[in-house]
Amino acid sequence: MYGSHTGRFRTRRRATGLRTTGTAAAVGAALLLTACSGGDGGAGDGGEKAAPTVGQRPKAEDPYWVNPEGNAARQVAAYTAEGDDEKAALIGKIARQPVGEWVGPHDPKDEVQAVTEAAAAADRDALLVLYNIPHRDCGQFSKGGAADGDAYRAWLDSVARGIGDRRATVILEPDALLHLVDGCTPEQFHEERYDLLKGAVQRLKQQPRATVYLDAGNAGWQSPDALFQPLRRAGVAEADGFSLNVSNFQTTAVSTEFGKKLSQKIGGKPFVIDTSRNGNGPYTGGDPAESWCNPPGRALGEAPTTRTGDDLVDAYLWIKRPGESDGECKGGPKAGDWWPEYALGLARASQ
Repeated sequence: MYGSHTGRFRTRRRATGLRTTGTAAAVGAALLLTACSGGDGGAGDGGEKAAPTVGQRPKAEDPYWVNPEGNAARQVAAYTAEGDDEKAALIGKIARQPVGEWVGPHDPKDEVQAVTEAAAAADRDALLVLYNIPHRDCGQFSKGGAADGDAYRAWLDSVARGIGDRRATVILEPDALLHLVDGCTPEQFHEERYDLLKGAVQRLKQQPRATVYLDAGNAGWQSPDALFQPLRRAGVAEADGFSLNVSNFQTTAVSTEFGKKLSQKIGGKPFVIDTSRNGNGPYTGGDPAESWCNPPGRALGEAPTTRTGDDLVDAYLWIKRPGESDGECKGGPKAGDWWPEYALGLARASQ
C-alpha cells in the first residue's frame, strides 16, 4: 500500500533564481556575485544587498555550477545584512555547494537555457533535475506533473532545446520508475510511463553534451532484483547510468553497496548518489511511514564531487536542495519551500 514503505521521496521543488532573465552575458555577470536578499524562497525581506561571495568550487574536484542566486545564497545575504554572522556561516555551508536545478513546468526552454548558459560562462556543468512526469507522486505532497503524455513530450523537447550543445547532467524523474515497481502508480498508466521514460532518455541523448541518469530510488526501498528489469524497460541501456538516494537519507556506504549490486544486473552501468542530507543516515524515530519527511537531526553529507574513489560511482551530488521542505509535516512549510530553520539544523549537525 502506498505510504507503507519508509524512505520515500515526495518533495516538489521549484527551480529558483536564474529563470528567464536575460542573455548569457547578463547571467554570467551574476557569477561575479552579490546574491541579493529577499525574493521568493523566504530568504528574508530586507531590501538592501549584502555581498557574501558565492564562487565556484575547484573544477577538478567538482565540475558543477554553483548558483549565486539560489535560496541558500539569498539566505546568507539576508543573515549577513542582519549582522548574524553565525547563521550566515552555517548556511554558507550549503550556499557554497552546487545543487540541482529543478526545472519548472513553465517556459522550460528559457529556464534551462539561462542555467546552462550561466554554467558555461563559469566553465562548469549544469546539474538539472526533471520532475514532471504525468501522475507524479501518486497524488501526494508532490502531486502534479504534465497533463498527459503529449504534454510531457513537448515539455521534454523544450528542456532538450534549452540544453543545446552545452554541458548538462540530467537526473531523470525521481521516483517515477519506483512508483511503477511498488504499485503506487495505477496499472493503467504503466505502459505510457515506461514509454515516456525511454523516450526522454533518447531525446536528451540527442544533445551532444548531455549526461543522463535515470532515477532508481534508494537503498531503503525495493531491491536490485525488483529494479533491474524495469530499469531496462525504461531505457537505462541508452542512459549514462542511474541515480540513487534522491532526497533521501541512506548513507553513502549503503547506497554504494546497493548501487553496485544493481549495476551488475544492468551491464555495469555507473551511478551517482545524492549525499545532500545523508550525513547522519536515515531517521529511525517517530512514525516509520513519515521517516522521509523533514526528519529531525539529519546532517549534510559528503560535499559534491566527482572524486569518489570508486570507478562505478560517477559523483556525489546534492540533488535535493538542502533546506527545502519535504512537505507539510513536522512543522514544515509546503513541499519545496525554503525552510531556513531546517537548513540551519542540517548545517549545525554537520559541524
